[in-house]
This record gives sequence, C-alpha cells and structure tokens, in this order.
Amino acid sequence: MKNSRPRPHPRKPGSPWTVAAGAALAIVTAGAFSTLAGLLVGPLHADLGWSRASVGLGSLVNMVVYGASAPFAAALMDRFGMRRVAVGALCLVGAGAGLATTMTAPWQFVLYWGVLVGLGTGATATTFAATVTERWFVARRGLVTGLLTAASVVGQFVFLPVLSWVIDAYSWRAAATALACAAACALPVVWAAVREPQKGQGLGRTEDTPRPTGRTEASARRALRTLVRAARTGPFWLLAGTFAVCGASTNGVMWTHFAPAAHDHGMPVTVAASLLSLIGIFNVAGTVGSGWLTDRADPRRLLATYYALRGLTLLALPLLLTSAVDAPLVAFTVVFGLLDVATVPPTIALCRAHYGADAPIVFGWVSAAHQVGAGAVAFAGGVARDAFGSYDPVWVGAGALCAGAALLALTVRRPPGPRVTPQGLPVTPQEPRVTRPAPATPRRSRALPASPPPCR
Repeated sequence: MKNSRPRPHPRKPGSPWTVAAGAALAIVTAGAFSTLAGLLVGPLHADLGWSRASVGLGSLVNMVVYGASAPFAAALMDRFGMRRVAVGALCLVGAGAGLATTMTAPWQFVLYWGVLVGLGTGATATTFAATVTERWFVARRGLVTGLLTAASVVGQFVFLPVLSWVIDAYSWRAAATALACAAACALPVVWAAVREPQKGQGLGRTEDTPRPTGRTEASARRALRTLVRAARTGPFWLLAGTFAVCGASTNGVMWTHFAPAAHDHGMPVTVAASLLSLIGIFNVAGTVGSGWLTDRADPRRLLATYYALRGLTLLALPLLLTSAVDAPLVAFTVVFGLLDVATVPPTIALCRAHYGADAPIVFGWVSAAHQVGAGAVAFAGGVARDAFGSYDPVWVGAGALCAGAALLALTVRRPPGPRVTPQGLPVTPQEPRVTRPAPATPRRSRALPASPPPCR
C-alpha cells in the first residue's frame, strides 16, 4: 500500500459578514475623501493664493468622474473581482491625497483630487455595496445594502469635525496626509476580507442564484452595452430621473448651499457645519432602517414616501433658518437626516428586480444621473443666489422636484418574475391539489337461487 498524505482542504473564503465588514472599511475610508474637498476651499485660497473658481473646478471634475466611473467599476468587478477593484480604488485615493500635498498649481488639484480621488471614490461608491450584496446575500439584501450605504455616510460626515480640527490645528496638508495613511492602513485588511463567493456560499444563496456573466467580455464594452439595453426600458429612465432628483435635493442644495444660506441668516459657518455633521449621523439610522423596510415593503411606495417627505422638509426650511439653533431647526436636521440616503436601498432593489445580474452596472448609470442632478442644481443654486439675493427660491424649487420624483416613483411598473417573500426569497408555486373522487363501493349482487340438481 502506498503511503499517501491526505490532501489539504481548499481554503474557503470568509463568511458573508466578514466580506461585508471589509467592504464597509473600504467604503468608510473612501468616503472620508469626499468630505475633505469642501474643507480645502478656504485653506487653498489663503495658502496658495488660488481663486475659489479654480478650486471649484477641481471639485466639479471630482464629482463628474465620481459619477461616470461607477458603472465601469461594477463591470471591472465582474472581470477582475471585487477585491482587486477595491484595493485599486484605495491606492488611487491614497495616491491622490499624497500627491495633493505637493501641489503648486491649480491644474494639479484638478488632476490629483479631481481625477485620481474621483476615480477611487467612484469605484467604492454605492455600486460596490450593490455588488457585494448581490453576490453574497439573498435573504437580507436590503438590510446589508443599508448598512454599507451607511458606511459611506459615516466616512463622509462623521469624520468632518475631525478633519476640520486637523486643518485648524495643523494645516490642510496634514489632513490630506492623514487620509493617505488611512487608505494605506486599510489596504491589507480589505485584501484579506473581501473575496468572491464559491458555489453554495453566501447567506441565503442557493445554487440557482444568478451569477454575473461576461467575465471574458471587456469591462468598458459591457458597461456600455448594459447601458444601451437598459436605456430601452422605461424603469431605467424613471429610476434615473428620481435618483437625479435625489442628488439635486441632497448634494446639490444641502451640502453645497446650506452653510452659506445659514450664514446669510447670521449663523456662524462652524455651527452650520456641525448641523451638517448631525444630519450625517442620522443618515446612518435612516439608511439602515430603509434597508430593513425594503426587505418587507414595496420599494416603489417607499421611494414615493421618502421623496414626498423630503420635499416638505425643504419647503419648510426657509421658515426655520435663523441666526441661532432652535428646536424646529434641530427637528429639521433629524428628519432630513433620516430621509437623506434612505432612497438608496429601494432604488438598488428595483434595479435588481428589473435587471438581474446586470443590476450593479445599471445602478452605476443611475448613480451617474444622481451626480448630474447634483452638479446641475449646485450650479443653478449659485445663479439663483446671485439673481435673487436669497436662497429661498432654491429650497422651493428643490421641494417641487421632490414632489415630481414621488409621482415618478409610483409609475415604475411592478418588476416581472416570480413572487418573493417579505425577506426576498422566491416563492415556489405549489401544484394544486387534485381531489380525486373516492372509489365507488361495489354493489352487492343478489344471490341467484341455486339451480336444482340434475335428474338421474
């Protein structure tokens, strides 16, 4: 008999929640870079003598690249895997922040922060969260989507006061260096945690769960082909339109014009920034709760409710802005924070229901519409302030857009396919039970009289 050593067991990827934790770390780290851009306007103007328009151009390029890179990043994850794309994105944002500390000309800010950081943050945006939930989760997709989206909110707003303190205490270069070091520290953890699922793995995953196709297809070509196919359907344009309003009513007006609008009413900018950070904190609860509700309710009705309530809050904001922070303004902060990013889980759920395995790429294009709406309204808000001398028309217009988005969300047709349970699992249709009639009891035949014996 031959002495043979037992074959080692193949190394299994981590659990779904381990992968989700690694993805959350990458999203939090990249999200912190999105916040720093708004804090660099004043320091770059004072330190390097750049005009605010030059700094704004870099921020504009960052926003456009952020939105345009999302669908291509989803296609790259299908071709090269989530881990390589996530690690590459962290390398881009770290390199962009590190190079930004050596800037001497405005074009360098456009290249380092606008292009490099924009590519990295776009690759680890909500499309990354959608890809992780699509491949690793089935029964709790809405909840996990909400958790990963909340991770992005944590990176964007929870670290806002910390970065502001670093800039005030040291310099803007120290803040950029700190973010670059954070990206470098997150690299090995993300590389070890984020993996691709094997057959039969995943929380609630079944063997017949659709897997992404097109690994051999060019990533850019697949992203464009997916856009062409999705653009021929009505739900894509409805979802893109509603998500464009989402970007217009959040990034476009709130994160761009809330601080100057509050300053017009006599509120210090630092106090306004603290209110924005408070909105970010309540974003976490709102996003997680929205993910939980998405697993149990109709996503279309959720979207309509969110947009309608957001429109009412924006219409009330001109009446609440004063020089001091009072109870009504705090209540606005809480309600708007709960509704701010709550639209992401239902939108991802509708993309998944209508487009299947292509949902992450389709959602990437829908996210690009989000950034387009944000940039357009951010520019229009500045024009309105110069024309009318007040931001009140901006809030009213944003509220009207939210009312239109609520109506559009209700017109999205019900997704095709089999019914699902409230937890997102497919309902297996049962064959109707055929009731067969009971066998008839055989009738007893009358006993015939016995024939007489033959005569002999």
